[in-house]
Amino acid sequence: MPRPRPATAPEIVGRSPALLAAMEAARRVAPTTASVLLRGESGTGKELFARLIHGESGRSGAFVPVNCAALPGAILESVLFGHRRGAFTGATESSAGLVQAADGGTLFLDEVGELPAVVQAKLLRVLQERRVLAVGESRERPVDLRVVAASHEGLR
Repeated sequence: MPRPRPATAPEIVGRSPALLAAMEAARRVAPTTASVLLRGESGTGKELFARLIHGESGRSGAFVPVNCAALPGAILESVLFGHRRGAFTGATESSAGLVQAADGGTLFLDEVGELPAVVQAKLLRVLQERRVLAVGESRERPVDLRVVAASHEGLR
C-alpha cells in the first residue's frame, strides 16, 4: 500500500497513519465538485481540513467560514442568503450574504446540524440548483461554490 504524502498544510501537525490517511482523503476529494461533510469532536481540526480541501481544490474564490451555532436563528437566513433593502425592519440596504461571498470559492458551514429546518431546505436548493434567493427577492442568482460542512455529531 502506498504511503500517504507528507503534510502540505503546515497548520496540521502529526504523523500518525490515521491523520495522514485523512489528509490523503481530503486531497483526493479536493479537486472534485462534491460537497463534503467532516465529522469529529469539537477541537479536532475540522476547519483545518476544510481549508486544506479548499487550498487544494484549485478554486480561485474565497474560503468563507460560518459558525452556524453562533448565529441567531432570526438573522441566519439573511446572513447566509442575503437580503433586499426593505425586506424586513432594519434592512436599510441590500446585502449579498455569505453564499454569494463564497461564489467561486468554498463555503464552510461549521456545526451545520444547528441550522433550522427552514434554512436547511433553502441550503439544499442552493446545493441542487446552484442558485440563491435572497430574502425579499423574487429572482434567484447563480452561484458557483463548493460547500464543506462540519459537525461534531451524527446527522440524520
